[in-house]
Amino acid sequence: MNADQLMGKWMQFKGELKQRWGNFTDDDLQQIEGRYDRFVVKVQERYGYGDEKRELMKWADAWHQKSAPQTVEKKSH
Repeated sequence: MNADQLMGKWMQFKGELKQRWGNFTDDDLQQIEGRYDRFVVKVQERYGYGDEKRELMKWADAWHQKSAPQTVEKKSH
C-alpha cells in the first residue's frame, strides 16, 4: 500500500484497522488522517519493529488488494 492508496481508502481502512489491531486509539487515527508516513510512525509506536509490525503491514497490503477494484482484461477479436 502506498500513500495515495491509503489516503483514498482511509475512511474504510481505519475502521477495520482499529477493529483488527486494537492498539490504535481514536487519537492515533485522528493524527494519522490517512497519511502513510504518519501511519508507519504509529505502527512503530504501537507495535515496534518486530513480527507484529510485519504482520500488520502485510495485513494492510492484503486489505488494499482485497478492496482494490478488479481489472478485467478485454480480449480483442
